[in-house]
Amino acid sequence: MPDWTYQPLRGIAAALLGARRSQRVALRILGTVGALPAGADLIASAFGHRGPGHGRLGAVVPPSVARDALRGLPPLGATTIEISPVYPADVGAVVAAVHGGRQRVRVWARAAGPDAAAVARALAPHVDAVRTGADPAVVYQDGPSVAAAARALADPARTVLATPAVLIAAGPGWFARVREATAPPPVTAPPGLREVGLDPRRWPGWWWALLVGLGMVAAGLGAAAITLGPVLLWYDRDLLGMDAGHLHALNPRLVPFLRHDRISLAGAIVTTGVLYTGLAAGGLRRGWPWAREALLAAGWIGFATVLYFVGFGYVEPLHAAVAVVLLPMFLLGTARRPDRPSWSPPPEGPERERRRALTGQLLLIFTGAGVLAGGAAISVIGLTGVFVASDLVFLRTGPAELAAANPRLPAFIAHDRAGFGGTLLAAGTAITLLSAWGWRRGEAWVWWTLALGGLAGFVPAVAVHLAVGYVDAWHLAPAAAGTGLTAAGLALAR
Repeated sequence: MPDWTYQPLRGIAAALLGARRSQRVALRILGTVGALPAGADLIASAFGHRGPGHGRLGAVVPPSVARDALRGLPPLGATTIEISPVYPADVGAVVAAVHGGRQRVRVWARAAGPDAAAVARALAPHVDAVRTGADPAVVYQDGPSVAAAARALADPARTVLATPAVLIAAGPGWFARVREATAPPPVTAPPGLREVGLDPRRWPGWWWALLVGLGMVAAGLGAAAITLGPVLLWYDRDLLGMDAGHLHALNPRLVPFLRHDRISLAGAIVTTGVLYTGLAAGGLRRGWPWAREALLAAGWIGFATVLYFVGFGYVEPLHAAVAVVLLPMFLLGTARRPDRPSWSPPPEGPERERRRALTGQLLLIFTGAGVLAGGAAISVIGLTGVFVASDLVFLRTGPAELAAANPRLPAFIAHDRAGFGGTLLAAGTAITLLSAWGWRRGEAWVWWTLALGGLAGFVPAVAVHLAVGYVDAWHLAPAAAGTGLTAAGLALAR
């Protein structure tokens, strides 16, 4: 669960703003987003909440933040919000909050003070229930323990309400974790070859998604082999009217430049394939709904970027053929929601370990967001100027000179550059969503998927720059930062 919204940044916010004020700021952000037309869906997606919330799980909040809580907490899985304590001076604010921010959620109020009876009468027409004293059926959860909340909810007469301290310490993913712990799906074995046979029409969707991932890994390795060997295929030579020897004679640094571009692209393709493979075998196979959504988001971005050729005017046959082969498999792999759940929540670990892992989660999300931003920037460069300043310094020439030597050369380089950017967009999306939605204790496949994906993406990119002598510090900084963040995040979460 992406508790990084509160942890570990919670300590920084609390130090700067104070614990109570940091709580208000966090709820204000959730409330503001929740009030937007699609804000509730955005919150639910961002924090991994899936399906209906637990009917007896919610939160207790003071009147000062009731409006934001009613907007921001239901999308996280809270189905009951208690506003407490309510004094006569708070009645107007509570009524305004209920009518201005209420979603599909039960609203309770607890009247307090010597005028509690009058407060109860004033609030009764506006909320679902008003209490003036203790209720043994309501358990206030003061600690972030998911197991304790699950034990309390085992009694069908009880409702568990998280206090503000829990929301600060455990983060917004607490509701979804409790829901998983209280209603674990049945553990069933995914179908194997014996059950479905060799008939592709009977294959489960995750098999097709797995083939997409493995196909991309194979495509990336093939691209790397071509780059380390002939560099150019026959259709490249036909387009340029040159082979690698002619390019070397034109500019001795041109072939190394193409190699650095294409090895980086090959590594990104392998990384994306590894991420898809992990989402299929570790997520879809075991019935996680978020795995399908992550695969859909990353896949559609990746396949859509094939259309970049409209911008640079060169359709690479092999790239197009791979897309044509893999797209039907992708559609078959993601057509239906997983319907054979085969997971169960593991026991909670030590609090110190949990907080360390949350820091690792935050670093991996930063890594994914950085890859996503880099992909967007490289896509724009590939579709417009093609080169950055450090490229031209390495080549010791300018775009006009290259175009004059061969008018088709800029478009040829642009297709590699834009393709790299598009692949990074898909990989960055998959890294971000896998880190945000799949980060659970016991899900070792998430760790291994991110580790192998990072190894395939960052190591070849850095190595090829060093091998060809393209060692501009600013140019290498994003890859170095991504390598460091990934390594640190994985080490903290191991």
